[in-house]
Amino acid sequence: MEASDLIVSKTDTASRITYVNDCFCRIAGYTYQELLGKPQNIIRHPCMPRAVFSLMWEHLKQEQEFLGYLRNMAKDGSYYWAFASIAPVYEDGEVVGYLSARRAPNPNALELVIPLYEKMRKLELSLPEDQQIPHASALLWREISREYQSYAEFILAF
Repeated sequence: MEASDLIVSKTDTASRITYVNDCFCRIAGYTYQELLGKPQNIIRHPCMPRAVFSLMWEHLKQEQEFLGYLRNMAKDGSYYWAFASIAPVYEDGEVVGYLSARRAPNPNALELVIPLYEKMRKLELSLPEDQQIPHASALLWREISREYQSYAEFILAF
């Protein structure tokens, strides 16, 4: 992913893709037709902590923007890191979907994010499914609360 790349996608409220730009297709290795109507998590990398996505959905359900670093998976199995901004899309005052804009991550941030996410995912995989998100979320808060008041503050510190 180049510094000038901007990956854009839109989904409906069920997280089904309704739009992707050419950059999304090029980086993820899919055609527009392969992505349209598919769940956004088609690009979710299995190494991403489930707790990060839970946090994202907490923000979106409260109609708040989510900012975060995401490891996405391309069609060929390769991956790329992105700094994501995901926000609700409104029509007539109602949330009708979500808009995501992703760009190249700050390498300094990844030096902290990657080991943290690895610890979270390792913890998740060691627990029964119903305990994964609460315990990994608690780990995230323990790690970042030493210096930051929120995940957004942590993410924006770089």
